[in-house]
Amino acid sequence: MPVTVRIPTPLRPFTNHRATVEADGETVGQVLAHLTSSYGDLRTHLFAADGALRSFVNVYVNDEDVRYLQREATIVRPSDTVSIVPSVAGGSGATDVEPRSSGRATAAPLSHDEVKRYSRHLIMPEVGVAGQLRLKAARVLCIGAGGLGSPASLYLAAAGVGTLGLVDFDVVDFSNLQRQILYDTADVGRRKLDAAADRLTALNPEVRVVQHETRLTSANALPVFKDYDVIVDGADNFPTRYLVNDACVLLGKPNAYGSIFRFDGQASVFATKDGPCYRCLYPEPPPPGLVPSCAEGGVLGVLPGIVGTIQATEAIKIIIGAGETLAGRLLLFDALTMEFRTLKLRRDPACPICGDHPTITSLIDYEQFCGIAPPAQAAAAASLPPAFEITAEELKAGIDRRDPIWILDVREPREFDICRIPNSTLIPLGDLAKRLDEVPSGADAPDIVVHCKVGGRSAKAVQLLRERGYTRVKNLKGGILAWIATVDPALPTY
Repeated sequence: MPVTVRIPTPLRPFTNHRATVEADGETVGQVLAHLTSSYGDLRTHLFAADGALRSFVNVYVNDEDVRYLQREATIVRPSDTVSIVPSVAGGSGATDVEPRSSGRATAAPLSHDEVKRYSRHLIMPEVGVAGQLRLKAARVLCIGAGGLGSPASLYLAAAGVGTLGLVDFDVVDFSNLQRQILYDTADVGRRKLDAAADRLTALNPEVRVVQHETRLTSANALPVFKDYDVIVDGADNFPTRYLVNDACVLLGKPNAYGSIFRFDGQASVFATKDGPCYRCLYPEPPPPGLVPSCAEGGVLGVLPGIVGTIQATEAIKIIIGAGETLAGRLLLFDALTMEFRTLKLRRDPACPICGDHPTITSLIDYEQFCGIAPPAQAAAAASLPPAFEITAEELKAGIDRRDPIWILDVREPREFDICRIPNSTLIPLGDLAKRLDEVPSGADAPDIVVHCKVGGRSAKAVQLLRERGYTRVKNLKGGILAWIATVDPALPTY
């Protein structure tokens, strides 16, 4: 009898949204073996070289994590659903939710204008005047003022959170406007924190906006976090995810977590008393480059609005002490099918940060933990010898001379549809090793110039081709964006 396997969008380039596997009374391990035999490229994302299930991929049977059942030996039945939950860049009852601002001096009474502004809150028995005063006294810190931070901060400000901190160091770009609703076209080029502060203050002048224009690091996270009641994690990379988690655990600050990718969203609440943390869900990060970022893989514009609003909702519930939070649960949202699902989470007694015998008692080097080299080392590792590179101007000059040049584009088809260098051939980087027969070779073959968006993927392609015996191959320095900037500004950028 078939068992349904749900595959989230980070893994759907290799398969479909759902797969059915003939598995009457078989184990989870056998189901995954059937799946990967049909979709071979999925294997490297699910299993390590030794055949063990990767630690940054969780498998659920219905709503139970197999780590707390019989792991891969867990028996599945025809009515069961097996869910694969990879990391992408936790409920407790109302009696377990402590108002987070109760230890601070009581907020000033609500003014007449505030009573009008928050009247729909005040008539709710779960909020009332007491709850609104807790919101007024509360301090919430949003990590990132981007896709998730935009809706979260807007709704927190509208709800009357007294102090709203924002951590960011970027400027507004045109590509942000598709989803980062804090900003409009006139803000392009402005510091995000300045534009965000103006927008939030215009929405609610009663809210104090605190700007932390900095890259969050192990050196500054604890001092930044210590004066806030709740942390809203809208980070877009794994080192910051683990940094935020560990700082929240060490300080006892609830972490309203959210993540997004393409059509999929996740949300939970970590680091509550006796609740799980992010490391309990994902003990280790995926290897660098295995999971694409939103900049590489894309994200539906409205998705961060949905997930960020859920994060704001959880923060408000924590502050006023009402309802059940997502502590102990992982909320999954699939915008393609418009489905919400909730999976159980447990605190791992062996967790190195929140477990019974923690081994991490201070913040660590999270770039190193996630396998990311420091910037100087990363640049050196990614760079090619000058002889292996060509500039956009040099490529244009060669084309004008009618030199024999074969231009290889290793981006994805969707990127190729946006803009392309004339007469280029598309072979995505992930397909290149299997399609080398399409690359010209031999004594009479033309020179090969490889490009991607900015030069990173194409550098890997050049290395691959040279390892396979191609000697006359060069990387377009700066990628197609350099070509557009210096040769053909009529092409659109993205």
